[in-house]
Amino acid sequence: MSTQDHRKPLRARASAPLKGSIRPPGDKSISHRALMLGALAIGETTVEGLLEGEDVLATAEAMRAFGATVIRDDGGVWHVKGLGVGGLLEPDKVIDYGNAGTGVRLAMGLAGSHSFATTFTGDASLVGRPMGRIFEPLRRMGVQILARSGDRLPATIEGPEVPVPIEYRVPVASAQVKSAVLLAALNFSGTTTVIEPIPTRDHTERMLAAFGAAIETTVADDGVRTIAIDGGADLQAQKIVVPGDPSSAAFPIVAAAIVEGSDVTVENALLNPTRIGLIDTLVEMGADITIDNRRSVGGEEVGDVRVRGSRMKGVAVPPERAPSMIDEYPILSVAAAFAEGETRMEGIGELRVKESDRIAMMVAGLKANGVDVDEGPESIVVRGSARPAGGATVATSLDHRIAMSFLILGLGAANPVTIDDESPIATSFPAFRDMMTGLGARFESVDGD
Repeated sequence: MSTQDHRKPLRARASAPLKGSIRPPGDKSISHRALMLGALAIGETTVEGLLEGEDVLATAEAMRAFGATVIRDDGGVWHVKGLGVGGLLEPDKVIDYGNAGTGVRLAMGLAGSHSFATTFTGDASLVGRPMGRIFEPLRRMGVQILARSGDRLPATIEGPEVPVPIEYRVPVASAQVKSAVLLAALNFSGTTTVIEPIPTRDHTERMLAAFGAAIETTVADDGVRTIAIDGGADLQAQKIVVPGDPSSAAFPIVAAAIVEGSDVTVENALLNPTRIGLIDTLVEMGADITIDNRRSVGGEEVGDVRVRGSRMKGVAVPPERAPSMIDEYPILSVAAAFAEGETRMEGIGELRVKESDRIAMMVAGLKANGVDVDEGPESIVVRGSARPAGGATVATSLDHRIAMSFLILGLGAANPVTIDDESPIATSFPAFRDMMTGLGARFESVDGD
């Protein structure tokens, strides 16, 4: 039976004003890291608010395969009994990460510091995505890697008998590369240094420090960050409370901004400075956004984001902002479709190697729905209007953010917008449909289309 036979088309129609308060699912980046560091810590780590999407559940299963005890209690709290740094066990099966690019890249860093073989694979999307940027620093550390052509999955990772600490300057802005190196370094004797010319999300550094790793970050006058970590330090179990994922919160935020008369509050949203580029950009576009109840939870700033229906204008998004909102460009492209004038998004070539080629996917879907849009190798230019035409069916190509973005487009477009498959949404935001319809969004299944 073909994959197409399992598709679940979903249609979004123009909605009345969206109203209410919601809590987005737990942050995916923090959820992955909490499970991994819990597996390396001494004692039992508890995690509240863990994102229970397919990507994070794949990490939970991977940590079990490495020998950690990972269970969810009846109250929704996750408990991880760790094995200590260097204590992971050789898995007795191939680790299948499904669609989880972040999870597999970080887990390969973990596995790379252990002198046994681990084989990783994934779904049709993940095995097509290049992994060379992760493999390159790991190989410099002495890790042996056997992968498909083009450094793609499936791949077998075998750590060295004598690991080599390195100084590594990250060639592209990638928190995944930085994190893989730092996680591998935990089990290496000596100091490993990562130099980051363009700052990226810093959840790994924050959480490593909270667990007791010997890690230090310095920032030069020109903004270059240097992270030094000494291997061999014991990690101590922690109590983690996961704040709301800003990448998931982006969808109701933009929906409220583009649907006239809306008033939506997204509670408990993560406001880490390396993750709020979308909010900064929407405010520049004229979106009516306020943030209340700012507070610190587990070393991370969170708050309640209130959004009202807004008239927006096009802007030029600074390329240096890309690392703080790289996952949000698809939904920003939707916001730009409703903004008067031209919105330029540059320096976003990273989108070409996500779950899909997100530049190509967004441009094709927007054009099909009557939006004036162009693409470059590393850019999208959208010329918006008060109300795009809509009316088309969009292919999702197993990409959850493409699927959700075009459903949001349909809530404000003149004609309904249909996606060919809502199934990928479960990888990061299983409650998306229920949460959005609770605010008044009009979604309908189109079985048989």
